[in-house]
Amino acid sequence: MDKILLMLQLQASLNEATNGQEWTKGVTKNSKVINWKRCIYMECAEMIDSFSWKHWKNIEQEADWANLQIEVVDVWHFIMSLAIENYANNYKGSIDELALDISNLVNFSKIETKNKLFAPQDKVIEKIESIMFDVLNKDGLELEKLINEFFDLVIMSGLDLQTLYKLYVGKNILNQFRQDHGYKDGSYIKVWAGQEDNVVMKRVLDDSSDISPSELYKELTKLYLALNKS
Repeated sequence: MDKILLMLQLQASLNEATNGQEWTKGVTKNSKVINWKRCIYMECAEMIDSFSWKHWKNIEQEADWANLQIEVVDVWHFIMSLAIENYANNYKGSIDELALDISNLVNFSKIETKNKLFAPQDKVIEKIESIMFDVLNKDGLELEKLINEFFDLVIMSGLDLQTLYKLYVGKNILNQFRQDHGYKDGSYIKVWAGQEDNVVMKRVLDDSSDISPSELYKELTKLYLALNKS
């Protein structure tokens, strides 16, 4: 539960910094409508492009499992945001209570076991599309079903709670770093000395497995400043 709670807290902080204190009401500080469901199914569509599903080209190309895992983490950002919003607007409880409810879900125990195995490509795509159907359902949101299916996807993508947490923290801090360094106005530099910032972030995580969120932010700052001085 501790890792789930920390991820929810980090997500809420990022959403507040990016969208304003009233983000759970579905509107940003600039009066732009927030649609977490759309974020989820659009990211899911990008996730499917990690596979050579197009029958008319790239039929021998290997699946990009590393990219799939990053996309899984991106979807998790939006699922958590949707869940926090849902709990706030329906008076279900605090983030602490949401974390407890998530940890009590049937499929949560599955992701607690260390895992590095990938499911067959077609099965992964089916699960991704099932998640898309969940958020496109006109009859309303079944939040528990959505999160349970996401945890299925975590396992199918060769991840577990520890690796999901690690990648999430890395991407969350990178997203915060981007916002703080001109991402919205276009001044942010996404390619650092020939490598995308995602790749640099992951390398820092791999080199320091126990790095804290604040330490990761400081390391990204150091690397970014060095880039701008060169």
